[in-house]
Amino acid sequence: MTRYKVEYFAIGAISGMIVGIVVGLLVAPASGDRTRRRLVAEARRAANAAKAVAERAEEAAEILSGRVEHYLGRDEEAAWRKVREIKEGVQRYTRAQTVQ
Repeated sequence: MTRYKVEYFAIGAISGMIVGIVVGLLVAPASGDRTRRRLVAEARRAANAAKAVAERAEEAAEILSGRVEHYLGRDEEAAWRKVREIKEGVQRYTRAQTVQ
């Protein structure tokens, strides 16, 4: 998943939880004290879920970043190898021309 998809998913999940909590409070037939305790519990659950989503997104980003760096590093090494080969070829050609 791309970074933006993960962000949008997290925003949607958190928004959905908040809307669910508010609707639940509005239609709850419980007392104020009991409702407050439920609200605290739901808020903790929502915070834990958001934390889990954020941790998974961070892990995915780290893995993806490592893979990109790995492949870019390989390409960079190959490019420098080619530069050295070309430089050596030019030097050999120049020496051959000066000998003749």
